[in-house]
Amino acid sequence: MKLMYQSKIIFKFVKKVFPQVKKELSYWNTKATRIPDKVLSHQATSSIQKKTFHAQGGCIYSLYYDDIDKELIRFIVALQTISDYLDNLCDRVGVENEKSFLQLHYAITDSLTPNDIFHDYYKHYPYKEDGGYLYSLVKTCKHYLNILPSFHLVQRDLLFLGKLYSEMQSYKHIEKNKREKALADWANTYLSLYKNISAWEFSASSGSTLGMFLLCTLSRDKNLDKNTVEKVMNAYFPYICGLHILLDYFIDEREDLDTGDLNFVSYYKNPQEKEKRLLYFLKQSLNKVLPLQNSLFHITVIEGLLSMYLSDPKTNFETEKNISIKILKNSSYTTNILYTACKSLRNKKVIK
Repeated sequence: MKLMYQSKIIFKFVKKVFPQVKKELSYWNTKATRIPDKVLSHQATSSIQKKTFHAQGGCIYSLYYDDIDKELIRFIVALQTISDYLDNLCDRVGVENEKSFLQLHYAITDSLTPNDIFHDYYKHYPYKEDGGYLYSLVKTCKHYLNILPSFHLVQRDLLFLGKLYSEMQSYKHIEKNKREKALADWANTYLSLYKNISAWEFSASSGSTLGMFLLCTLSRDKNLDKNTVEKVMNAYFPYICGLHILLDYFIDEREDLDTGDLNFVSYYKNPQEKEKRLLYFLKQSLNKVLPLQNSLFHITVIEGLLSMYLSDPKTNFETEKNISIKILKNSSYTTNILYTACKSLRNKKVIK
């Protein structure tokens, strides 16, 4: 039953959802090419072209209710495009100003609020003329929120996740001699609420957009209740969100160390601790989703994360390969089947 369910999900995901994601990204890429400022235009287009899989992966939630929710795909692609664009603006232009980064990231929290408020996102940033690109992305997100019947039940948690994401991204990209302390001080203000994780694991958890996508997905349901929202939040933050971003940093660690980018996985003392903590987040994630409605969908998301990241060619180095093998050995047989499927999709360039 589980394998049959996952096979149907993956088939729909690749055959039905991917083309819709491609259509949305093409729309935003065309807009990005028309941005007047060449620096902003380059960062906007490259963030779409090089991070397509972020939007592809996030749009798995468009299948949560079995049918394909094209409006949700539009929202997820827009929000993920904002996230990837801002990441480039903070990381690829040589700017290291905390004030400008926090101002830019109002685009995230504005996108999660169904009103007519739009901040001046480039107020403290040296490049400003984007031809309304960021405004259009934010407006697209706001439009979707306004049609959700149960949005009021998720709004507080959604803004909390958006705030954490924005703050973490802003502190992570400031001057190298300041960012580590700034991030640790920031994370430590929250750690009393989250036992058994480190400041760096909390920071990683804050960097995921999956919890935001799910909350907006759930608020489609006019019968949603607060208890369901609470259980979902307990599963997704910090555990599923943490697993997501720790895997992302796991495959990027070598590259980040070469470029001097901060990498949360690099704070583990050795490969053994790295493996242990990844397995801890995996176990917690699986345990937390078992009582949830549609638990098989959430399990598929978790197993999909493992399959997507561990099938990446960046795991072909000896240390990464050994850890990947051990994680897969501690995973279900369906995870290993999904992993093999992802390998095949990568070979065919369906997943990049």
